[in-house]
Amino acid sequence: MTQVLSFGCRLNIAESAVLGGLVDDPDLVIVNSCAVTAEAVRTGAQAARRAARGGSRVVVTGCAAEVEAGAFAGFATVGRRGKFEASSYRAPLPVREGLRVGSNPQLQMSSLSTLPTPGPSRTGRGADAPIHTRAFVPVQNGCDHACTFCIIARARGPSTSEAPDTVVARIAALHEAGCNEVVLTGVDLTSYAHAGTTLGQLVRRILAETALPRLRLSSIDSIEADPLLLDLIASEPRIMPQLHLSLQAGDDLILKRMRRRHGRDHAIRFCASLRARRPEIAFAADLITGFPTETEAMFEQTAALVDECGLTQLHVFPYSPRPGTPAARMPQVPPATTRDRAARLRALGELRTATALAAQCGRPQRVLVERSGTRGRTEGFHPARVPPAAPGSIVTVTGVRVADGVLECA
Repeated sequence: MTQVLSFGCRLNIAESAVLGGLVDDPDLVIVNSCAVTAEAVRTGAQAARRAARGGSRVVVTGCAAEVEAGAFAGFATVGRRGKFEASSYRAPLPVREGLRVGSNPQLQMSSLSTLPTPGPSRTGRGADAPIHTRAFVPVQNGCDHACTFCIIARARGPSTSEAPDTVVARIAALHEAGCNEVVLTGVDLTSYAHAGTTLGQLVRRILAETALPRLRLSSIDSIEADPLLLDLIASEPRIMPQLHLSLQAGDDLILKRMRRRHGRDHAIRFCASLRARRPEIAFAADLITGFPTETEAMFEQTAALVDECGLTQLHVFPYSPRPGTPAARMPQVPPATTRDRAARLRALGELRTATALAAQCGRPQRVLVERSGTRGRTEGFHPARVPPAAPGSIVTVTGVRVADGVLECA
């Protein structure tokens, strides 16, 4: 079986499931790389070298292979146009200096229609074991925006969206196979648009046409969430009450220099409005520290946004200059300052997460049990430890205490 090493976002995780089924070659390792930061590129290159030292034939694909192929000198790299072609990974590879594998001139989705129909179990996991406990389903790819710090739009190309019929059929098949939670993923998920269908309309179809108990959304851009989507999030119990927001900063001037389309006040109003309609909702967010020209006062605005939006989980990224992006040409913040601000913001995030977990003690929780049989996630995506139960099942328990960042339940 082909081994796939996946780095970066949830979309990469979902695409890796496709890549692993393209070629059955136990000697092949596919590195599905990420380019969002220099560290992500470095980590992917390290993994490729490690696999090669172990005697594997290595092929690198993903965002870093598209925009920073030089970081993988000596390895075959597959750009986005050949990413989902089986011929791109079969030996001998049609690679020569200066040429990447893949001849299709169009951007490809990791089309759900190419995936095999899920079966009820996997070999070695028991006849009653579900194929997944949580499945990532890609419905959108690429990006039409131009944030000044981001290279992903160049790596993945313009926005494309999966057909609603295909998405609904895939989710129905996953649920039939035993999967009780699906996460809709994309580069810019809320820009989903297929033949006039918005993300809200897609979600409504999924809820109406499948019996899936739990539906989640991956990272969303609050400014482009359509009204129907917000109504569904606020009112539908099968949509999990947790959103991951692409906020990036809390200072309006920095947001403008990032070329983000929302402002500080919008982020605060967005969270307050949804919380008023669904009080149990939890918010996580991506935040960048040390963006070019960021002063200490600007950073403090971002830190203050954590409480003003009621964020309970932070994904903090020290700014990383990406080759060819406008932000890389702006006056840079000293790296030590960037790292210090990231550490301070992460510490604040850990405090807010601990407070949110403690607030769940004494409350009933519905937990999706993961493969260990004793760990899982609550509806608010809090990590939980539960009495032994079947992987993939949803159990109702009560939060008792917090230990090592996990909600202990009985």
